[in-house]
Amino acid sequence: MDEPRSNVVEYSVSDLAFAVQQTVEGAFAYVRVRGEISGYRGQHASGHAYFSLKDADATIDAVIWKTAFARLRFKPEEGMEVVVTGRLTTFAKSSKYQIVIERLEPAGAGALMALLEERRKKLLAEGLFDPKRKKPLPYLPRVIGVVTSPTGAVIRDILHRLDDRFPSHVVVWPVRVQGETSAAEVAAAVNGFNALPPDGPTPRPDLLIVARGGGSIEDLWGFNEEIVVRAVAASRIPVISAVGHETDTTLCDFAADMRAPTPTAAAEAAVPVRAELIGYVDDLGLRQRQGARRHVVSYRDRVRAAGAALPRPLDLLSQARQRVDLATTRLGAALRAFQHRKALRLAAVSPRLSHKALRQSFEREARQFDNARRRLDPAVARLTADRTQRLEALGKLLNSLSYRGVLARGYAVVTDKDGELIRSAAMVSSGQPLGIEFADGSVAAHVDSEYKLPPLRQRRRRGPPPDGSGQQSLF
Repeated sequence: MDEPRSNVVEYSVSDLAFAVQQTVEGAFAYVRVRGEISGYRGQHASGHAYFSLKDADATIDAVIWKTAFARLRFKPEEGMEVVVTGRLTTFAKSSKYQIVIERLEPAGAGALMALLEERRKKLLAEGLFDPKRKKPLPYLPRVIGVVTSPTGAVIRDILHRLDDRFPSHVVVWPVRVQGETSAAEVAAAVNGFNALPPDGPTPRPDLLIVARGGGSIEDLWGFNEEIVVRAVAASRIPVISAVGHETDTTLCDFAADMRAPTPTAAAEAAVPVRAELIGYVDDLGLRQRQGARRHVVSYRDRVRAAGAALPRPLDLLSQARQRVDLATTRLGAALRAFQHRKALRLAAVSPRLSHKALRQSFEREARQFDNARRRLDPAVARLTADRTQRLEALGKLLNSLSYRGVLARGYAVVTDKDGELIRSAAMVSSGQPLGIEFADGSVAAHVDSEYKLPPLRQRRRRGPPPDGSGQQSLF
């Protein structure tokens, strides 16, 4: 007997999975779920993020697609308690349901503060907040770069305060200071200012101010992101952080070279008061002039005191004058005594200066001269003969090297009208007067450029010239 047929609808596995998916997505198209992130390992190679949300009694799979992940203001972290917004769907391959997250935020201010403290400790351990790496601010920056919203009250407060204190060249890099893209824009602005060339069309700032008005911790969260903190810490240009009001503190404040409680205070810290600076310079100039006058008066008094201790010039001359007078009175007696001594010496030697004594002395000197002359004559003769032989040898050598010997062999010396030697045919021109020196005399000639000389061998075969001189013409 045939079994009774059932009226229950029969589904394929795919049809059933699709029906379940439609039911789940229709019933839970928009949900907010609170739980703790578990199993988060960062973004997948595709850009999507996969993890689980759990509480004390249950676990649900979660996925954030790549496009939604880029828009998240708060990025997921392992162990973070969050509130997510999205929709439920199913994954037919494994018969699981999961939540597709579109928004994610920490579960309350306490969670944000815990996340902030954990991130602060991490960056502190890396040395990003080390006071030793902070740079001093320039005393009077020529160009100030401001990273803030171009439409808020912050930029107006900064510009107004700078204008009051010391008008400066300000370059504003407009960014969003709140929202999903604020952190990336602020980091890009800090990096962009640092990348400007010193001599480019846009002046490179000497100082940066990162500023934003007050707000809740969620509003200021972009300045707690690692991308902003690392950009500020790596900036080669000194940075003043002025985010929020005086009681607000962000991680950007710790990484900056200086924290200002407000944007207005950042402008005050950036530049001095121009009027005060002018007054300070004037005061320094006055003190310098007064000091110089005091030095002049002091040195003048010292010179006067030193001059008073010196003797008068007349007193110095009086001593010398007395010595001259004393020497003058003694000079006459000394001259007379000197003359008397010389007269006595002359009287003592005068007997030896008689005519006979002088003649005997002359004769002795003459005999000595004759002896020397007799010894000198042979030596002079030998020296003269030696020099004569050398001179004759040099004369023979000179004759052998003289160009006149070359002339005797049939050559000639050609000179121009100034007596300068003609060494080549290129040195003469048609009609130029020349002098030709032969071995037996010289003749004058002129250059004939149309005359063509026959070869030397043919000219040797010709007879003597018609005039019988025995010398053929070369021109």
